[in-house]
Amino acid sequence: MARRFPVFPRANRARIPVMLRGVLFDLDDTLVDQRSAADAAVVAWAAENGITDDQLVQRWTIISENHYARYQCREITFIEQRRARVREFLSRAVPDDEADTLFKGYLTRYEAGWTTFDDAVPALRRARAAGLTVAILTNGDEDQQRLKLSRLGLNDEIDLLIASSMLPMGKPDPLAFGSALDLLGTAAEEVLMVGDSLEKDVLGAVNVGIEAVLVDRADAHPTVDVPRISTLHELAF
Repeated sequence: MARRFPVFPRANRARIPVMLRGVLFDLDDTLVDQRSAADAAVVAWAAENGITDDQLVQRWTIISENHYARYQCREITFIEQRRARVREFLSRAVPDDEADTLFKGYLTRYEAGWTTFDDAVPALRRARAAGLTVAILTNGDEDQQRLKLSRLGLNDEIDLLIASSMLPMGKPDPLAFGSALDLLGTAAEEVLMVGDSLEKDVLGAVNVGIEAVLVDRADAHPTVDVPRISTLHELAF
């Protein structure tokens, strides 16, 4: 049975009533502090490779996002985007096997840094207690995201993982959201999307008729005309 779900964003936002059967949560930087793990990992990994400049985190972030976007559009494979990140960041051509070995030095540190936000599990539990189907819709690789859920104890807190590697395209492509709806067995108006990316999570969802809420922990989008919260504690089920 669909439930009426009130979202309580900032005080200057109106309440948004939505008849829901399910909630789609993004994973990285919505439930899991991926950014802190990535930043710490690349600083240590870069130093191991003789790189210590003040801009390395920003440079790695841009390089990673650019090549990962290519993977989401299926221009390259998941492994190929990892190799491309290594080669561009280190500014040298290396064979595939060496690129894989080099990336593993980063990956081991990155995985060790995974943590959940303290509002993540309470939000997931409130949604399920309200009788909603709780799914994660992530642009991550299925195997890596399943490992992440397992290590962080999130497997038992959700009903379904939907990773972009399972789909024709990643977010914000309509095919990603359409496939997620098919897997949930719901209509667009019966689902809420909750995520930290304005473009990928919120606008991508809205473009296919799914209501969405932006998780803006750092107040980076104070003027956007979308429902916006600073913590998952603001989601009222």
